[in-house]
Amino acid sequence: MAVKKETLSYIEIQNNVSKGIFSPIYVLMGEESYYIDQLESLIVSKALTNDEKEFNLTIAYGLDTDIRTVINECKRYPVMSQYQVVILREAQNNKELELLRHYAEKPLESTILIICHKHSNIKAPEFIKELKAKSTGIVFESKKISENNVGPIITEYVSSKNGKIDPKATSMLKDFVGTDLARIFGEVNKLCTLLGDNPNITPEIIERNIGISKDFNNFELENAIRIKNALKANQIINYFEKNPKNNPTVLTIGLLFSFFSNLLLARTAKVKTEQGIMDAIGTKSPYRAKIFIEAMKYYSTAGCVNIIGYLREFDTKSKGINSRQNEYQLLRELIYKILHS
Repeated sequence: MAVKKETLSYIEIQNNVSKGIFSPIYVLMGEESYYIDQLESLIVSKALTNDEKEFNLTIAYGLDTDIRTVINECKRYPVMSQYQVVILREAQNNKELELLRHYAEKPLESTILIICHKHSNIKAPEFIKELKAKSTGIVFESKKISENNVGPIITEYVSSKNGKIDPKATSMLKDFVGTDLARIFGEVNKLCTLLGDNPNITPEIIERNIGISKDFNNFELENAIRIKNALKANQIINYFEKNPKNNPTVLTIGLLFSFFSNLLLARTAKVKTEQGIMDAIGTKSPYRAKIFIEAMKYYSTAGCVNIIGYLREFDTKSKGINSRQNEYQLLRELIYKILHS
């Protein structure tokens, strides 16, 4: 069964493939390699059994392959299988991709062609135009993940598993794994398996099963700093110092730098509505926009600029330049400066 829509999200493609709904051609391209690798692996595993792979799986590499050879492989019929899969990996190294436009006019329905074009978007406009005009394939752009997009990605992924995740739990998980998609999905899969059908991921679940404190973490530190709660901020720093393995200062500084950089963007946004702030900081999360709207009550534009300077100064001092203090002493000094900005 083929897909007619030519542009789908990662989750939509994943869901369709899991149901046995395939497209004759997949163009998987972009900077984020994780999605490309995962979709390639999933399509192969759902289209072919291990026994069928022996005669029905062809893998070619862009630098070493003539596109005409790939097209000829695609025109071959499967052997004792519903489908054959032809994969062109490292397609970014091949200069003949435009030749695929001829195959895109009328691809064989029993062939699934997967084109993996990493690190950039495919430069074959006529091929892509033909593929879209004939609705014979899916073009998926795997965009580089920014910190602002991690939260919505986690929420969407949990939803795809018929689950829910608390905003605080999302932030705790985001702070713990950063933008590493393999770790993000690995932790979510672990929690969903543990919780069973219709999982509800709460901060308590995160604390109990991943080992992040629900009360003393970077999310709570951000919250304390956001409203200038000095007592709570210092309690969290004390906890970090006692548990340095799970709370490296480099992660904390990175998150604070991101927070105040985004706060500066919010402060200088032309439209300071919820949607205006979302557009300014590049997020799809109204929850994050509300956080920055509240933080603007406590920090001026000049204050944000000064704080970004303090964060850069911390980075220099933490490397032993013009300072003999340890990293947590420096962190306390930094938090003091931030709270008094």
